[in-house]
Amino acid sequence: MSGFAAAARILDEAVGARVCPAAVAEAGSSSGRHWRHAAGRLTFEADSPPATSETIFDLASLTKVISTTTLAMHHVDAGLTPLELPVAAALRTWRGAEREMVTVRDLLEHASGLTAHLPFYRDHEGRTDFRNVRAEFETAIGQLPLEYAPRTRSIYSDLGFILLGFILADRHPAQASLEAQFRAVAGRRGWGRIGFCPPRTWRARTAPTERDPWRRRTLVGEVHDENAAVLGGAAGHAGLFGGVGPVGRFARDVLANLAGDGPLASSATFEVFRTRTTVPDSSRALGWDTMLPTSSCGTRLSPAAIGHTGFTGTSLWIDPAADRYIVLLTNRVHPSRANQRILAVRPAFHDAVMTAG
Repeated sequence: MSGFAAAARILDEAVGARVCPAAVAEAGSSSGRHWRHAAGRLTFEADSPPATSETIFDLASLTKVISTTTLAMHHVDAGLTPLELPVAAALRTWRGAEREMVTVRDLLEHASGLTAHLPFYRDHEGRTDFRNVRAEFETAIGQLPLEYAPRTRSIYSDLGFILLGFILADRHPAQASLEAQFRAVAGRRGWGRIGFCPPRTWRARTAPTERDPWRRRTLVGEVHDENAAVLGGAAGHAGLFGGVGPVGRFARDVLANLAGDGPLASSATFEVFRTRTTVPDSSRALGWDTMLPTSSCGTRLSPAAIGHTGFTGTSLWIDPAADRYIVLLTNRVHPSRANQRILAVRPAFHDAVMTAG
């Protein structure tokens, strides 16, 4: 435990500097958890409950790897959704000569030509009936002019992962929702308290996110991402809630897969998904990001490392060469997303964890 003192100090100091109210971290290897640390309180109020290893966080874009990418691998192994499936063959709204050759692989690699993000949720101000939102989103994204020629570059796109969520639901044999498919996987793997649309019983231990000007309230147990919210709280790009324990168990399953044991997918499929794309100037793999010394993972992970971050202040990095995973969960968007100081904390924290042994 003492070897991680520097990493713990970084998180304690970050909380003290109001980088985030709460920060909970875990590091481990394929053999199990080696270290945990919790810093701060759920909010900056003095009487707020302390953060613990049981604190639930809005995982934001960790949804893309923990849920959507994992389900995509299952679909590939089952022959349900091949990587080279044209999006136009899966979604009737995806039309146009410039996009007819875009595939599921391109969506996973963020190389489809789609822009990063658009605030579609603004069209739903005051609505309470969201039954037709999926159709509206699908049509809007399908008709959106592409920002660049597919496969010529990579722009990280929530919109592409929203479409992936639709495709994975449609192509499931029972047309099970993304939420239901993920719940089945998490249950089989025993990940614990992680999922979409968390029950009210989780709320007391959930770290609040933003005082949201659109919804006019502080969000606790409601997905922070507005587009995911109007999609019902479960989407391909965002929506998962969970704590360090479940995310750590997922990370150990990833390490097992990278070592050749396949709890999440066949070894061949996982190898394809973890391999960096050939798209020019991109660090992306399929769903995952890969190690760059200028990224959130710091400078000490190996080139084999894969990971992802989340807008709310979350991150997950996994290094098979070092047999190490690192989970960092914070609510840096509380009370406002304008706070960007987590960007400096993440690499320093990851370097400290890797230095610990």
